[in-house]
Amino acid sequence: MKSVVIQKPDQLVIEERALPEPAAGEVRVKVQLAGICGSDSHIYRGHNPFAKYPRVIGHEFYGLIDAVGEGVSPDRLGQRVSVDPVISCGHCYPCSIGKPNVCTSLVVLGVHRDGGFSQFAVVPERNAFVIPDAIPDENAVMVEPFTIAANVTGQINPTDNDIALIYGAGPMGLVTLQALKGVYKVKQVIVADRIDERLEMARRSGADWVINNSEQSLQSALEEKGIKPTIIVDAACHPSILQEAISLASPAARIVIMGFSSDPCQIVQQGITGKELSIFSSRLNANKFPVVIDWLERGLIDPTKLVTHKFDYQHVVDAIELFEKDQRKCCKVLLTFN
Repeated sequence: MKSVVIQKPDQLVIEERALPEPAAGEVRVKVQLAGICGSDSHIYRGHNPFAKYPRVIGHEFYGLIDAVGEGVSPDRLGQRVSVDPVISCGHCYPCSIGKPNVCTSLVVLGVHRDGGFSQFAVVPERNAFVIPDAIPDENAVMVEPFTIAANVTGQINPTDNDIALIYGAGPMGLVTLQALKGVYKVKQVIVADRIDERLEMARRSGADWVINNSEQSLQSALEEKGIKPTIIVDAACHPSILQEAISLASPAARIVIMGFSSDPCQIVQQGITGKELSIFSSRLNANKFPVVIDWLERGLIDPTKLVTHKFDYQHVVDAIELFEKDQRKCCKVLLTFN
């Protein structure tokens, strides 16, 4: 089989590997589609401190079960599945309180263990979630990105009375936007970004108001309309954003940090306690695959609004470079493996 392997930073090869056999409790997935994420680029470029090389990258993937290991029902053969990349121990403190995404012995497919940029991938059976027939392949491969939004919204419990502000109209900002509008029916969702084309993507995904915060002050724009957001989602993660979010937030608001910067940020604690703000962080997803599959079945989200490009896996270098360099036209890039 062919696999996309990062041998070391900035060195990617398409390698011929032996067909893997599933061990007890595992299934083998014949990969059909996989999505490129920023973390794949970070591993390729050597910017992910958790990655070990050589590594088959890819943690967003969908395919068909074509072999099962000992203890797995043969009824699973042929099932269409989307794969949860989070592998956890199930018994540490985080796992015991429903947060396997921060398991003390966390393993993530495509980071700590070989992932889905391969013609075949072996994964734990429990991580392979059945996709109903009504859900198209291109939506099935997008389950994992939307689980990030499900993880965020599951923590902050949005209501239709909330006013939300999202920093960043990249893939993570847009999946969260769709969840807030399509699932939770939030009254108003505002999206701020510095790229007009990304803001147009946000409009298509349901944003009520978009602001280019390289051209106007976000604070002034909100103050002119008398808006104090009750939910603020930082999907851009620049060190300056958290303090600005604290200043802009309504009293009793919730602020969510979706990613991270390696640079320090400076905040004034009084701004948090004076308004009794709640600050949340989110990593990966905690058992959210069934949630997102249900959203798809009910038509509450539309992944097709995010997919802008598709490449055969043999052109993966071109695909990653486009993803890295063209933020104006490129949002979600898919690789085909069939």
